[in-house]
Amino acid sequence: MYTRTPSPRPPITLITGGSRGLGRSSALHLAAQGHDIILSYHSRADEAARAVAEIEALGRRAVALQLDTGRSESFAGFAAAVQTALAQTWQREHFDHLINNAGMGVYASLMDTTEDQFDELFRVHFKGVFLLSQTLLPLIRDGGRILNISSGLTRFALPGYGAYAAMKGAVEVLSRYMAKELGPRGIAVNVLAPGAIETDFGGGVVRDNADVNGFIAAQTALGRVGLPDDIGGAITALLSEGSGWINGQRIEASGGMFL
Repeated sequence: MYTRTPSPRPPITLITGGSRGLGRSSALHLAAQGHDIILSYHSRADEAARAVAEIEALGRRAVALQLDTGRSESFAGFAAAVQTALAQTWQREHFDHLINNAGMGVYASLMDTTEDQFDELFRVHFKGVFLLSQTLLPLIRDGGRILNISSGLTRFALPGYGAYAAMKGAVEVLSRYMAKELGPRGIAVNVLAPGAIETDFGGGVVRDNADVNGFIAAQTALGRVGLPDDIGGAITALLSEGSGWINGQRIEASGGMFL
């Protein structure tokens, strides 16, 4: 039977979409707890550089690499860049944790969702997660973790998010299969499903629209909308040494939304 042994060195966590929003908050929370970070960014190299500087200010090491998670043909090159970064920055061959976080939102009714919108959601939120994880698996150490980011919208339904939520639902099923198949390597795979969070996601509607914000707060047991730090803290907890026996699970971090 495989016995998980803690890494004697600081863990290295790779976060897709780690330069802004929930990804950036997670990177900073993890760095504060002793993680070194590899983060990917889509196009804003300046935001990525600021995130790296903030992580380094916490006394940790960080590397930012460009990645479009909707372009699976780029994944082999990205994996090679990760391998180079591991060797040059850490003198290591493997990293410890993968957080599949990168994403974008589409707000449209089922009748109004275009094929292009559907295809983009599929490429980024499901195909990208599947194939990027597959490509990076040789670089994840035995006993590591994979955390896939889903959404509270897979449990409760709000009109306008059907296509997006369907992709996240597919990731939740995939995560259980990943947990089963990667068990022999001691790799735990879980899903974190945030509720509504005040970020620029989806045009920042939850953050900037007072009516939407107030409606969600009134439907949440803790009486407010979530903040990025709420999710960064939850992710850090799920990647802590004490959470290693949690596997194949969907954990919702929503403050008790729509109970």
